[in-house]
Amino acid sequence: MPRKKEGRAAQGAGTIRQRANGSWEARYTLGRDPATGKQIQKSVYGKSQAEVHRKLAQITVEIDEGTYQDPSRLKVGEWLDIWEKEYLLNLQPTTRRAYERNIENHLIPKLGGVDLQKLKPHQVQMFYNKLGDSLAPKTIRNIHGILHKAMAQAVTLGYIRTNPAEGYTLPKKEKYEIHPLDQEQIPAFLEAARGDNFYSLYVVDLFTGLRLSEIIGLTWDCIDFEAGTIYVRRQLHKLVGTYQWGPPKHGKKCTIAPATSVMAILKDVRTGQLEERLAAGSAWQNEDGFVFTNPLGIHYAHATVREYYKRIVNTIGLPELCFHDLCHSYAVASIQSGDDIKTVQENLGHHSIAFTLDTYAHVTDAMHKNSSERMNDFITQTLGKNL
Repeated sequence: MPRKKEGRAAQGAGTIRQRANGSWEARYTLGRDPATGKQIQKSVYGKSQAEVHRKLAQITVEIDEGTYQDPSRLKVGEWLDIWEKEYLLNLQPTTRRAYERNIENHLIPKLGGVDLQKLKPHQVQMFYNKLGDSLAPKTIRNIHGILHKAMAQAVTLGYIRTNPAEGYTLPKKEKYEIHPLDQEQIPAFLEAARGDNFYSLYVVDLFTGLRLSEIIGLTWDCIDFEAGTIYVRRQLHKLVGTYQWGPPKHGKKCTIAPATSVMAILKDVRTGQLEERLAAGSAWQNEDGFVFTNPLGIHYAHATVREYYKRIVNTIGLPELCFHDLCHSYAVASIQSGDDIKTVQENLGHHSIAFTLDTYAHVTDAMHKNSSERMNDFITQTLGKNL
């Protein structure tokens, strides 16, 4: 009995097989080459049958919907554009903007024209080495993180078989230098800031450790005067031409209990704001209930707060200080006053105790040394030569 002639494979149809090395391959059809009449077949790979089955199903859907783009024809820049638009939606606004800037300013100009499937690890290494001529190690590491994630997604989708951003050598990570105010500088700072429009904001920030976007976005519904607490649940990010709410740093919401004097300052701010609201009348605009506002109820701008802050630190001879050093000053003061590291970590919203310890190691080291000296004095005074 003659065999039936096999029909042509439908566009998007695929087969799955296990390869000799134990990995799995799914082959799919993109139609026929108009010049030769032969089927155009492509492959995706994975570690398991289920993995390549998922990839094949996704590709089939894209082919049916007309959204499929042949990875062999994608340039690195085209893939980065796709990845940026479709796979960064869950990032905080400021983080996403930082990704976008690094993609636009560094990755696309240097690697954008390379075929996605032809990008090799040594090209990536040469790219990193060249960046070292003008950029800090931390910036290069950030750029690497972006490229690695984008290429990892391309591997997951089957666009490339391996991640070309693996096997790299990056510049040695530099220790981030902080400049907390010490016990003499804090009074000098507060005295210089007294009478400034942002004085209350600076004081509250100095003794709560809030980040700039957190204190600008602080609203009255997050302050519990009866319990004496502040609930840190979001930040107000400044984007190009607009503002946008986002979660706290590392996505960690927390409740902090500031000193009673800080809560008293916040009560004074509320009283002053109520008076400004009465004076503004219909011009009042504070629908979100921001704590720190101008006389019309509009929240402060990030750039303005930074500008006035720099004027103050310049007057006391500390031009190197940035606004975030108020947060560091709070952390150092908390540790020196006896707060345990776990409490400091939670108040600052750090992702781990290890990060907090590393950031303020110089403080804890000094405290350990002082503790040793105090114990030695105690032993000497108590036991004398009888030890």
